[in-house]
Amino acid sequence: MKQTWTTQKIVYTAVLAALVCAVTFFRFPLFGSKIHFANALCLLSGLLMGPLAGGLAAGLGSTLYDALFGGYDLLNCSITFVTKFLMAWICAKIAFSGGTEAGNHSRNIAACVAGALSYVAMYMLKTFVFQMFVYGYPMETAVVTMGSKLPASLLNAIAAMIATPVLYAALSPSLRQAGQLEKMRA
Repeated sequence: MKQTWTTQKIVYTAVLAALVCAVTFFRFPLFGSKIHFANALCLLSGLLMGPLAGGLAAGLGSTLYDALFGGYDLLNCSITFVTKFLMAWICAKIAFSGGTEAGNHSRNIAACVAGALSYVAMYMLKTFVFQMFVYGYPMETAVVTMGSKLPASLLNAIAAMIATPVLYAALSPSLRQAGQLEKMRA
């Protein structure tokens, strides 16, 4: 099936990217870590818009936040784009594996779990590569840094795994009734 990019789809992608960027601001202290729901919105964009548009919305929104407010360089922003794009893409590919419509609730949950865990794996790999090859730290320091970032990353992934199917189940009936869901995927 060929992807067509209508003005409406471009607007939906831009709006979701802006929402991902804005939601990253809201962080809640929990167990000594800060939980945010940007990952849930990244997964939700994949479920709502499909692999390509959803991945672009997720990647652009996270990259926009990192570039504007995170103070990250081009390399970090590029890696953020790739990891968030892949997270939403993996989620959408699993959810849409049965056809053009997002799957049943259990397939959507499996898609969210796979997408969130893929983000954790990519984030840990990014941390290790930066510690070892960009900053030149010894392997022991890189492993300790990865270990210190793993709990926060897992908490954010768990929050995304819980919130995304709930948000999709709440939003999709009203979007389907308004005819917007099919327009976003078209």
